[in-house]
Amino acid sequence: MALDQVSNEEVEQAEFDEQGKLFSAKATGEMSFLDHLEDLRWHLIRALIALMLFTIVSFSFGQWIFTHIIFAPAKTTFWTYRMMCLLSDIMQLPFLCVKKLDFILQSRQLTGQFMMHVTASFVIGLITSFPYIFWEIWSFVKPALYKKEQKVASGAVIYVSLLFFIGALFGYYVVAPLSINFLASYQISPEIRNEFDIVSYVSVLATLVVGCAFLFQLPVIVYFLAKIGVVTPKFMRTYRRHAILVIFLIAAVITPSPDIFTQILVGMPILILYEISIGIAANVQRKKIEEEVQL
Repeated sequence: MALDQVSNEEVEQAEFDEQGKLFSAKATGEMSFLDHLEDLRWHLIRALIALMLFTIVSFSFGQWIFTHIIFAPAKTTFWTYRMMCLLSDIMQLPFLCVKKLDFILQSRQLTGQFMMHVTASFVIGLITSFPYIFWEIWSFVKPALYKKEQKVASGAVIYVSLLFFIGALFGYYVVAPLSINFLASYQISPEIRNEFDIVSYVSVLATLVVGCAFLFQLPVIVYFLAKIGVVTPKFMRTYRRHAILVIFLIAAVITPSPDIFTQILVGMPILILYEISIGIAANVQRKKIEEEVQL
Protein backbone atom coordinates (compact mmCIF):
# COMPACT_ATOMS: atom_id res chain seq x y z
CA MET A 1 0.00 0.00 0.00
CA ALA A 2 2.86 2.39 0.85
CA LEU A 3 4.56 1.72 -2.47
CA ASP A 4 1.30 2.34 -4.35
CA GLN A 5 0.75 5.58 -2.45
CA VAL A 6 4.26 6.80 -3.23
CA SER A 7 3.82 5.81 -6.85
CA ASN A 8 0.56 7.73 -7.17
CA GLU A 9 2.07 10.78 -5.51
CA GLU A 10 5.05 10.66 -7.88
CA VAL A 11 2.72 10.43 -10.90
CA GLU A 12 0.64 13.39 -9.68
CA GLN A 13 3.79 15.41 -8.99
CA ALA A 14 5.14 14.59 -12.46
CA GLU A 15 1.89 15.73 -14.08
CA PHE A 16 1.94 18.92 -12.00
CA ASP A 17 5.56 19.65 -12.99
CA GLU A 18 4.74 18.92 -16.64
CA GLN A 19 1.83 21.36 -16.60
CA GLY A 20 3.98 23.93 -14.83
CA LYS A 21 6.64 23.68 -17.52
CA LEU A 22 3.98 23.97 -20.22
CA PHE A 23 2.44 27.10 -18.68
CA SER A 24 5.91 28.60 -18.30
CA ALA A 25 6.67 27.89 -21.97
CA LYS A 26 3.39 29.49 -23.05
CA ALA A 27 4.09 32.57 -20.93
CA THR A 28 7.49 33.11 -22.57
CA GLY A 29 6.21 32.20 -26.04
CA GLU A 30 8.91 29.53 -26.45
CA MET A 31 7.12 26.24 -27.13
CA SER A 32 8.51 23.24 -28.95
CA PHE A 33 6.48 20.92 -31.15
CA LEU A 34 6.08 18.49 -28.23
CA ASP A 35 4.94 21.36 -26.00
CA HIS A 36 2.25 22.21 -28.56
CA LEU A 37 1.11 18.58 -28.62
CA GLU A 38 0.97 18.52 -24.83
CA ASP A 39 -1.00 21.76 -24.81
CA LEU A 40 -3.44 20.36 -27.38
CA ARG A 41 -3.82 17.18 -25.32
CA TRP A 42 -4.92 19.10 -22.24
CA HIS A 43 -7.37 21.24 -24.23
CA LEU A 44 -8.92 18.09 -25.72
CA ILE A 45 -9.08 16.37 -22.32
CA ARG A 46 -10.93 19.32 -20.77
CA ALA A 47 -13.29 19.49 -23.76
CA LEU A 48 -14.04 15.76 -23.50
CA ILE A 49 -14.65 16.08 -19.75
CA ALA A 50 -17.17 18.87 -20.39
CA LEU A 51 -18.87 16.78 -23.08
CA MET A 52 -19.07 13.78 -20.73
CA LEU A 53 -20.49 15.87 -17.88
CA PHE A 54 -23.23 17.41 -20.05
CA THR A 55 -23.98 13.98 -21.54
CA ILE A 56 -24.35 12.45 -18.06
CA VAL A 57 -26.67 15.28 -16.96
CA SER A 58 -28.75 14.79 -20.13
CA PHE A 59 -28.87 11.04 -19.51
CA SER A 60 -30.13 11.65 -15.96
CA PHE A 61 -33.08 13.68 -17.27
CA GLY A 62 -33.72 11.25 -20.13
CA GLN A 63 -37.44 10.70 -19.55
CA TRP A 64 -38.22 14.44 -19.40
CA ILE A 65 -36.01 15.14 -22.46
CA PHE A 66 -37.65 12.44 -24.57
CA THR A 67 -41.17 13.51 -23.57
CA HIS A 68 -40.80 17.28 -23.94
CA ILE A 69 -38.01 17.69 -26.51
CA ILE A 70 -37.37 14.63 -28.67
CA PHE A 71 -40.96 13.42 -29.07
CA ALA A 72 -42.43 16.95 -29.23
CA PRO A 73 -42.07 17.32 -33.06
CA ALA A 74 -44.03 14.07 -33.41
CA LYS A 75 -47.15 15.66 -31.90
CA THR A 76 -49.59 18.08 -33.53
CA THR A 77 -49.44 20.24 -30.37
CA PHE A 78 -45.84 21.19 -31.23
CA TRP A 79 -45.24 24.95 -31.52
CA THR A 80 -44.36 24.80 -35.23
CA TYR A 81 -47.54 22.94 -36.18
CA ARG A 82 -49.68 25.39 -34.18
CA MET A 83 -48.03 28.34 -35.95
CA MET A 84 -48.57 26.65 -39.33
CA CYS A 85 -52.28 26.25 -38.58
CA LEU A 86 -52.46 29.90 -37.55
CA LEU A 87 -50.71 30.91 -40.77
CA SER A 88 -53.07 28.63 -42.68
CA ASP A 89 -56.09 30.50 -41.31
CA ILE A 90 -54.59 33.91 -42.12
CA MET A 91 -53.47 33.04 -45.68
CA GLN A 92 -56.38 30.70 -46.44
CA LEU A 93 -54.03 27.83 -47.27
CA PRO A 94 -55.54 24.68 -45.72
CA PHE A 95 -52.62 22.44 -46.70
CA LEU A 96 -50.32 24.27 -44.26
CA CYS A 97 -52.22 23.11 -41.18
CA VAL A 98 -51.02 19.79 -39.78
CA LYS A 99 -53.97 18.18 -38.01
CA LYS A 100 -52.69 14.61 -37.79
CA LEU A 101 -49.37 12.77 -37.71
CA ASP A 102 -50.31 9.23 -38.64
CA PHE A 103 -47.48 7.08 -37.31
CA ILE A 104 -46.36 5.30 -34.18
CA LEU A 105 -42.90 4.85 -32.68
CA GLN A 106 -41.64 1.51 -31.51
CA SER A 107 -38.41 -0.27 -30.63
CA ARG A 108 -37.67 -3.37 -32.67
CA GLN A 109 -34.26 -4.06 -31.17
CA LEU A 110 -33.43 -5.38 -27.73
CA THR A 111 -30.95 -2.57 -27.10
CA GLY A 112 -32.94 0.00 -29.09
CA GLN A 113 -34.30 2.15 -26.27
CA PHE A 114 -31.06 2.08 -24.26
CA MET A 115 -28.87 2.98 -27.24
CA MET A 116 -31.20 5.80 -28.26
CA HIS A 117 -31.14 7.09 -24.69
CA VAL A 118 -27.33 7.17 -24.87
CA THR A 119 -27.30 8.67 -28.39
CA ALA A 120 -29.82 11.39 -27.57
CA SER A 121 -27.93 12.25 -24.36
CA PHE A 122 -24.67 12.52 -26.31
CA VAL A 123 -26.21 14.80 -28.97
CA ILE A 124 -27.78 17.09 -26.36
CA GLY A 125 -24.52 17.02 -24.41
CA LEU A 126 -22.64 18.06 -27.56
CA ILE A 127 -25.05 20.91 -28.29
CA THR A 128 -25.08 22.29 -24.74
CA SER A 129 -21.31 21.95 -24.23
CA PHE A 130 -20.38 23.28 -27.69
CA PRO A 131 -19.46 26.83 -26.50
CA TYR A 132 -16.96 25.44 -23.99
CA ILE A 133 -15.58 22.89 -26.47
CA PHE A 134 -15.05 25.60 -29.06
CA TRP A 135 -13.51 27.87 -26.40
CA GLU A 136 -10.93 25.16 -25.63
CA ILE A 137 -10.12 24.79 -29.35
CA TRP A 138 -9.94 28.56 -29.77
CA SER A 139 -7.65 28.86 -26.73
CA PHE A 140 -5.21 26.53 -28.47
CA VAL A 141 -5.38 28.30 -31.85
CA LYS A 142 -5.45 31.91 -30.63
CA PRO A 143 -1.77 32.20 -29.52
CA ALA A 144 -0.68 31.34 -33.08
CA LEU A 145 -2.43 34.46 -34.44
CA TYR A 146 -0.97 37.95 -34.72
CA LYS A 147 -2.06 40.57 -32.19
CA LYS A 148 -4.26 42.32 -34.77
CA GLU A 149 -5.90 39.04 -35.75
CA GLN A 150 -6.53 38.20 -32.10
CA LYS A 151 -8.16 41.58 -31.60
CA VAL A 152 -10.38 41.22 -34.69
CA ALA A 153 -11.43 37.68 -33.74
CA SER A 154 -11.85 38.43 -30.03
CA GLY A 155 -15.57 37.61 -30.14
CA ALA A 156 -15.14 34.37 -32.10
CA VAL A 157 -16.47 32.14 -29.32
CA ILE A 158 -19.60 34.28 -28.90
CA TYR A 159 -20.32 34.54 -32.64
CA VAL A 160 -19.69 30.85 -33.37
CA SER A 161 -21.76 29.72 -30.37
CA LEU A 162 -24.61 32.11 -31.24
CA LEU A 163 -24.75 30.90 -34.85
CA PHE A 164 -24.54 27.30 -33.66
CA PHE A 165 -27.54 27.67 -31.33
CA ILE A 166 -29.56 29.63 -33.92
CA GLY A 167 -28.88 26.87 -36.45
CA ALA A 168 -29.87 24.17 -33.94
CA LEU A 169 -33.12 25.99 -33.12
CA PHE A 170 -33.82 26.45 -36.84
CA GLY A 171 -33.27 22.75 -37.41
CA TYR A 172 -35.45 21.78 -34.45
CA TYR A 173 -38.36 24.18 -34.99
CA VAL A 174 -38.42 24.42 -38.79
CA VAL A 175 -36.55 21.69 -40.66
CA ALA A 176 -37.24 18.73 -38.35
CA PRO A 177 -41.04 19.14 -37.98
CA LEU A 178 -41.51 19.81 -41.72
CA SER A 179 -39.47 16.72 -42.58
CA ILE A 180 -41.23 14.55 -39.99
CA ASN A 181 -44.63 15.71 -41.22
CA PHE A 182 -43.80 14.91 -44.85
CA LEU A 183 -42.19 11.53 -44.16
CA ALA A 184 -44.96 10.49 -41.75
CA SER A 185 -47.75 11.44 -44.17
CA TYR A 186 -46.11 9.99 -47.29
CA GLN A 187 -47.76 6.78 -48.46
CA ILE A 188 -47.36 4.66 -51.58
CA SER A 189 -50.35 2.54 -50.50
CA PRO A 190 -53.04 2.93 -47.82
CA GLU A 191 -52.39 -0.69 -46.88
CA ILE A 192 -48.96 0.22 -45.49
CA ARG A 193 -48.98 1.52 -41.93
CA ASN A 194 -46.19 3.80 -40.74
CA GLU A 195 -44.53 2.23 -37.71
CA PHE A 196 -41.14 3.88 -37.31
CA ASP A 197 -38.32 2.48 -35.26
CA ILE A 198 -37.08 4.74 -32.46
CA VAL A 199 -33.55 4.41 -33.86
CA SER A 200 -34.65 5.86 -37.20
CA TYR A 201 -36.65 8.70 -35.63
CA VAL A 202 -33.92 9.86 -33.24
CA SER A 203 -31.23 9.55 -35.92
CA VAL A 204 -33.17 11.72 -38.39
CA LEU A 205 -33.98 14.33 -35.73
CA ALA A 206 -30.38 14.50 -34.47
CA THR A 207 -28.96 14.70 -38.01
CA LEU A 208 -31.26 17.57 -39.00
CA VAL A 209 -30.67 19.60 -35.82
CA VAL A 210 -26.89 19.15 -35.65
CA GLY A 211 -26.57 19.51 -39.45
CA CYS A 212 -28.35 22.87 -39.41
CA ALA A 213 -26.27 24.00 -36.42
CA PHE A 214 -23.05 23.46 -38.38
CA LEU A 215 -24.59 24.76 -41.62
CA PHE A 216 -25.13 28.12 -39.89
CA GLN A 217 -21.35 28.42 -39.44
CA LEU A 218 -21.14 29.59 -43.07
CA PRO A 219 -20.29 33.26 -42.19
CA VAL A 220 -17.47 32.12 -39.88
CA ILE A 221 -16.05 29.77 -42.52
CA VAL A 222 -16.21 32.50 -45.16
CA TYR A 223 -14.44 34.91 -42.79
CA PHE A 224 -11.43 32.63 -42.35
CA LEU A 225 -11.37 31.69 -46.05
CA ALA A 226 -11.40 35.39 -46.92
CA LYS A 227 -8.55 36.03 -44.47
CA ILE A 228 -6.31 33.55 -46.30
CA GLY A 229 -7.46 34.78 -49.72
CA VAL A 230 -9.33 31.66 -50.84
CA VAL A 231 -12.69 33.46 -51.10
CA THR A 232 -13.34 37.03 -52.28
CA PRO A 233 -16.56 39.08 -52.36
CA LYS A 234 -16.22 39.36 -56.14
CA PHE A 235 -16.12 35.57 -56.45
CA MET A 236 -19.19 35.18 -54.23
CA ARG A 237 -21.15 37.84 -56.14
CA THR A 238 -20.17 36.36 -59.52
CA TYR A 239 -21.44 32.93 -58.53
CA ARG A 240 -24.44 34.17 -56.56
CA ARG A 241 -26.92 32.57 -59.00
CA HIS A 242 -25.12 29.27 -58.74
CA ALA A 243 -25.12 29.58 -54.95
CA ILE A 244 -28.88 30.28 -54.91
CA LEU A 245 -29.48 27.15 -56.98
CA VAL A 246 -27.29 25.06 -54.64
CA ILE A 247 -28.99 26.55 -51.56
CA PHE A 248 -32.47 25.62 -52.74
CA LEU A 249 -31.24 22.18 -53.79
CA ILE A 250 -29.96 21.75 -50.24
CA ALA A 251 -33.33 23.00 -48.95
CA ALA A 252 -35.08 20.44 -51.15
CA VAL A 253 -32.87 17.66 -49.76
CA ILE A 254 -33.20 18.78 -46.13
CA THR A 255 -36.98 19.08 -46.40
CA PRO A 256 -38.42 16.26 -48.51
CA SER A 257 -41.74 18.13 -48.68
CA PRO A 258 -42.55 18.77 -52.37
CA ASP A 259 -44.34 22.12 -51.93
CA ILE A 260 -42.38 25.23 -52.90
CA PHE A 261 -43.52 27.16 -49.82
CA THR A 262 -41.69 24.80 -47.46
CA GLN A 263 -38.51 24.86 -49.55
CA ILE A 264 -38.52 28.67 -49.62
CA LEU A 265 -39.08 28.75 -45.86
CA VAL A 266 -35.99 26.60 -45.34
CA GLY A 267 -33.85 28.12 -48.09
CA MET A 268 -34.33 31.80 -47.22
CA PRO A 269 -32.32 31.77 -43.93
CA ILE A 270 -29.44 30.01 -45.72
CA LEU A 271 -29.62 32.58 -48.53
CA ILE A 272 -29.53 35.39 -45.94
CA LEU A 273 -26.43 33.79 -44.41
CA TYR A 274 -24.82 33.74 -47.84
CA GLU A 275 -25.50 37.47 -48.32
CA ILE A 276 -24.10 38.19 -44.84
CA SER A 277 -21.02 36.16 -45.77
CA ILE A 278 -20.50 38.37 -48.85
CA GLY A 279 -20.51 41.41 -46.58
CA ILE A 280 -18.02 39.73 -44.23
CA ALA A 281 -15.70 38.86 -47.13
CA ALA A 282 -15.93 42.45 -48.42
CA ASN A 283 -15.06 43.81 -44.96
CA VAL A 284 -12.03 41.51 -44.72
CA GLN A 285 -10.83 42.56 -48.19
CA ARG A 286 -11.26 46.26 -47.37
CA LYS A 287 -9.16 45.93 -44.22
CA LYS A 288 -6.47 44.10 -46.18
CA ILE A 289 -6.32 46.96 -48.71
CA GLU A 290 -6.14 49.54 -45.91
CA GLU A 291 -3.25 47.68 -44.29
CA GLU A 292 -1.39 47.51 -47.63
CA VAL A 293 -1.88 51.26 -48.19
CA GLN A 294 -0.52 52.03 -44.71
CA LEU A 295 2.57 49.95 -45.45
